[in-house]
Amino acid sequence: MTSVQALWERIEREQVSLLRFAYCDLAGITRCKAVHVPQLPDKLVTGAGLTRAQMALNVLDELIDIDGMIPVGEVRLLPDPDSYRLSPWLTRTATIRCDQIGHDRQDWGACPRAVLRRTVTRLAENGIAARAAFEPEFYLAGGVDGALQLLPRTPVYSAIGHDAQAAVLLDIVDALTAQDLEVEQAINEYGPGQQEVTVRHAAPLQAADDFLAVKDTVRGVARAHDLWASFAPKPFVDEIGSGAHLHLSLWDTTGTKNLLYDPQQPGDLSETAAAFLAGIRDHLPALLAVTAPSVNSYRRFAPGAWAGATTAWGFDNREAALRVVSPFYGHEEQTFNLEYKPMDCSANPYLALAAVLRCGLDGIERELSLPDPADRAPHQLTADERERCGITDLPEDLSEALTAFERDEVLAILFGDFLRRAFLAVRTSEAARFAAHDEAFELRHHGYKY
Repeated sequence: MTSVQALWERIEREQVSLLRFAYCDLAGITRCKAVHVPQLPDKLVTGAGLTRAQMALNVLDELIDIDGMIPVGEVRLLPDPDSYRLSPWLTRTATIRCDQIGHDRQDWGACPRAVLRRTVTRLAENGIAARAAFEPEFYLAGGVDGALQLLPRTPVYSAIGHDAQAAVLLDIVDALTAQDLEVEQAINEYGPGQQEVTVRHAAPLQAADDFLAVKDTVRGVARAHDLWASFAPKPFVDEIGSGAHLHLSLWDTTGTKNLLYDPQQPGDLSETAAAFLAGIRDHLPALLAVTAPSVNSYRRFAPGAWAGATTAWGFDNREAALRVVSPFYGHEEQTFNLEYKPMDCSANPYLALAAVLRCGLDGIERELSLPDPADRAPHQLTADERERCGITDLPEDLSEALTAFERDEVLAILFGDFLRRAFLAVRTSEAARFAAHDEAFELRHHGYKY
């Protein structure tokens, strides 16, 4: 772990002038305060002040009336030294992820990073250490006054497509590498200008930090190329949506045994893995409110969109919400993992990852069983096949998902009363606000904010 003294020495060595104290709010937006270097010796220990009301903002920057999140009193943004990274697309600027604490130096009840930390501890108490990675998709687009404009269409996964955005993608990869992030793939996706950049898996807290670093970096580098990068779930109504598929593996606490992998079981899927998947599947309608938490999210869920719009699971079934991923030859145990598909970049990654892990653990603790796997796209199955596979449709809009979330006891305990009330208030306000406006209003705000 990095000490505060070691961090300060690195900041001086790298000649940083402004350090962004960053956090992700309940609307899934990264917000920050930039602290000038002369103030850092104190602020790295005491944190930066933040009004309690700041976490009550929705995606439209409207302050929602939430008891305990009023403009009276404040919390502290306490930086995590391990999360420090330069911002290579800027000069003399760096970013550090922050916990939110009260004046007693404890979690004030609405810190998303604290929720994920508690979940990691709960897993460890059950002899489990998780690894995670996100696959964020985004559009590179032109734009005028925040209105996005599509780039020319190119063939998916093609040399033509890679050539079209080679300069900006190379700069993105270089900027991520400069932050010690290990880039694994850069792909041109189905939509015109749509891309995917993935970095290597990590422990849950680092994986969530890395996810936000990728988003910040892509957006910053894109602006340097006079482009906009939008991670919105559906910034263009007639084009394919963008997800942030979540990959998970579970290990013993020594990190040497993959608890998901058992070559003696069908599909190499261990009993632990089956119970873990069954737990996630059991909570899917409520989980959707956390992993696909924006109004715009629900435009993605359609047959053929590979977004996971039902409770189906399967082996390498990309239309299923839960996919058992084929491992690499010769590295079966090391690479065996599970994919959670109904997630997008409007989610707060700490809350989304904590929720999925906790629901999976619920399946292990309750020893839940899976129905049959889906061997085709769910919409291609007969009624009898859907019943045998236990397939039902997931919520069709945010309001329906929030209702399921409100009824879910496991997620209620995970969030705690204060954070749960705040999350519901923020996201419910968005459902109501966008319902009162047209499609163009929704696309514009989500396309720009995410």
